[in-house]
Amino acid sequence: MSTRPPTEGTAPLERLTRLTRLARLRDTYGTVPRPRRELVIFGLALLCGLILMPFLVWFAGSRVLGPYTHGQNTHAGPLALVADFFSGLAHGSLVFWAVALGPALLLLLIRLFVALVRALPDPRDD
Repeated sequence: MSTRPPTEGTAPLERLTRLTRLARLRDTYGTVPRPRRELVIFGLALLCGLILMPFLVWFAGSRVLGPYTHGQNTHAGPLALVADFFSGLAHGSLVFWAVALGPALLLLLIRLFVALVRALPDPRDD
């Protein structure tokens, strides 16, 4: 089944509905109390650090350093690294916790930098 190509009249309407949905999402996001919104943002950053970062480390390491070895298995996959990652977290290794908290710390540093830049006096006010 083939679909009809968009005509000139449908493209702006589709764009308008996308903009409307984005505006509605922004309005909904703006009504959430700030502490709850911050908890959601940092919770997502922490979830990224716990779930996404081990896979990114495995992907980058396998491309640059070669395959991940786990004991006698010389071609262990990403799940072996994830298991070792959570084991390191459970044992309290600071390196593993630094990786897990990395996205949240990066977000915090970016926000701090933006706040410092906003606090600088405007040079045009001279």
